[in-house]
Amino acid sequence: MRFVPVSGLVEGMVCGRKLYDVNHQLLLNSNSIIHRSYIERIKSLGYQGIYIEDEMSKDIMLKDVISDELRMSAIKAVKDICIYASQSKSDPKKLVDKVNHTKILISNIVEQVLENKDTMVNLIDLKFYDDYTFFHSVNVAVLSILVGVEYGLNKADLFNVGLASILHDIGKMFVDKDILNKPGKLTEEEYEAVKQHPTFGFNYLKESYDIPTSVYVSVLQHHERYDGKGYPMQKSKDQISIIARIIGVADVYDALTSSRPYREALLPSEAMEFIMANGGSMFDLEITKIFAKKVAPFPVGTYVILSNGLTGIVASNHEDACMRPEVKIIMNANQEVIVPYILDLRLNRSLRSVTITGINSLMKAKEVKEA
Repeated sequence: MRFVPVSGLVEGMVCGRKLYDVNHQLLLNSNSIIHRSYIERIKSLGYQGIYIEDEMSKDIMLKDVISDELRMSAIKAVKDICIYASQSKSDPKKLVDKVNHTKILISNIVEQVLENKDTMVNLIDLKFYDDYTFFHSVNVAVLSILVGVEYGLNKADLFNVGLASILHDIGKMFVDKDILNKPGKLTEEEYEAVKQHPTFGFNYLKESYDIPTSVYVSVLQHHERYDGKGYPMQKSKDQISIIARIIGVADVYDALTSSRPYREALLPSEAMEFIMANGGSMFDLEITKIFAKKVAPFPVGTYVILSNGLTGIVASNHEDACMRPEVKIIMNANQEVIVPYILDLRLNRSLRSVTITGINSLMKAKEVKEA
């Protein structure tokens, strides 16, 4: 399986992972043949790209930390909560029911993450523009719980991590949507309005729900920074809850790797460089190190170029050497398709000087000749 940006999709390709539409209904099942009309639909939804199956990548396997079905159920649940919360005449009982349903889903996510705690996050996220906030909230929850497991939090604390992270942006429901979706740079006044969303979320959750104090406090603090330069109260270091410190890293990473109206998504490797470079300043250094261990800068299925000119597809990653994955080489330095072979950049001593220098723009499927 390999990742193909939307610009490289070709009719006749085979879908590798399930795709969903704006109503969270199955749009394309795995192993479905992609037709021209599907490509247009995928583009219109704002997907960055999709995973495909082909001969070239048939032996490259992807494993997610949670199931597609659970992820989509959680996205729908947080969407329901946020939309309902923004309505002026919301029935408190219905809101409580929605949150209770979300709590069940959080417990299920914690269980699946614990079952897959040795799995790295190896996927390029498949989200679309219209539901960015809801996809983002669930991604941050999964990433935060995974980091929390590695950090050594108990199951009760992991649940609170999940609930706080999935609700961390609920305060945006009370911010002017024109400001949130503005395609250009925000004015100082607009930015100040956006910066109120942690406080809005804190007040709303505290007043509306019976949830642990650590949850709504972490919602309030998720934009605080380790060096004290965050908001809304310029807390620093241990003044910031451990849950908020974890969410802060996951939130920034997922935001950077998402396309927004005002900028294109960064590559996972670029976002990880930002996270690692700011460990000890913006972010808790210990959390940063754990994050880099559990989230792959070069996800499985990504085309990469090596410093020796070879092109390959990332086949697997190593927690203890995140920048040196196992790569299936498919092109020589002249960009000619060759009989594929595996290079493990971590284990092969002769490759100590070889590094990944970028992501290849190779888009379309090519036949790999038999030996």
